[in-house]
Amino acid sequence: VIKCKAAVAWEAGKPLSLEEVEVAPPKAHEVRIKIVATAVCHTDAYTLSGADPEGCFPVILGHEGAGIVESVGEGVTKVKPGDTVIPLYIPQCGECKFCKNPKTNLCQKIRITQGKGLMPDGTSRFTCKGKQIYHFMGTSTFSEYTVVADISVAKIDAAAPLDKVCLLGCGISTGYGAAVNTAKVEPGSTCAVFGLGGVGLAVIMGCKVAGASRIIGIDLNKDKYAKAKEFGATEYISPQDFKKPIQEVLAEMTDGGVDYSFECIGNVGVMRAALEACHKGWGVSVIVGVAAAGQEISTRPFQLVTGRTWKGTAFGGWKSVDNVPKLVTDYMSKKIKVDEFVTHTLPFGKINEAFELMHTGK
Repeated sequence: VIKCKAAVAWEAGKPLSLEEVEVAPPKAHEVRIKIVATAVCHTDAYTLSGADPEGCFPVILGHEGAGIVESVGEGVTKVKPGDTVIPLYIPQCGECKFCKNPKTNLCQKIRITQGKGLMPDGTSRFTCKGKQIYHFMGTSTFSEYTVVADISVAKIDAAAPLDKVCLLGCGISTGYGAAVNTAKVEPGSTCAVFGLGGVGLAVIMGCKVAGASRIIGIDLNKDKYAKAKEFGATEYISPQDFKKPIQEVLAEMTDGGVDYSFECIGNVGVMRAALEACHKGWGVSVIVGVAAAGQEISTRPFQLVTGRTWKGTAFGGWKSVDNVPKLVTDYMSKKIKVDEFVTHTLPFGKINEAFELMHTGK
């Protein structure tokens, strides 16, 4: 058993608490990882807020991390101690019907236990002050050591800087894949990206790599426009600057609507606007943001009857074990940006400050 520091969420709506936790050794088909770097994501904050129907407490949150394999359980063959890895919140077992289908990346092998905050055998590897602590998204990267299923880990280039590539565990991969995999943006097309946080910037990067000629960034926070330009946005607008609905503004700007739109906020009203901003006959709108529990999307069916397509994406459609190492290679060869997404680097003890910076849009 390893004793180490972890940020524990004891209950919903309270700040994370830095505690000494015990991390049990990995059982069969499990891997124990020394986490070197982790990022914070709105999904962690969503669960911490209490709005997540799958949220269980006390829990160690975090799902964008990178580290080194410390030890492996019986039967683990893909990684060994000392390997550099990224934990995966969407695993890839290679055996279930989802893994065998090229149309999806949604491996279901450990979905039920992962959703309950437990390892595949139905137990936890974390304890603190004599209490069992739940896992989160099968990763729990807000701990100096964590245990994950062996199908939830991608071995990556040992030379990669872990404080950067940890971002490929969620946000960058999700946005980039939404453009290149889910939407399949074509050269010369016009795109609109709603929400210019980390995921939205990654969508812009994907649209640019795919050869889009116009990339319109949409955000209420104009401080984000400079960064959006750096990633490839060609223009930006704020819905507050117009009297009419933003979808009408976009239709006028683009002679009838955009070819591709992306909702990167998790707001059902914006999801509707993003669909309706698409061009009749061929426009495709991709939902990337996660809306709160119980919310529903709506539009007039005529929007779809007249040739628009509504899609969604999880982790950018990447089959994780196969593709995360390739994304790291693409970053190392400068095909995709990663460093530019990092605004602040803080010690682990300041994790609550990191969430405050995220909430204020900084």
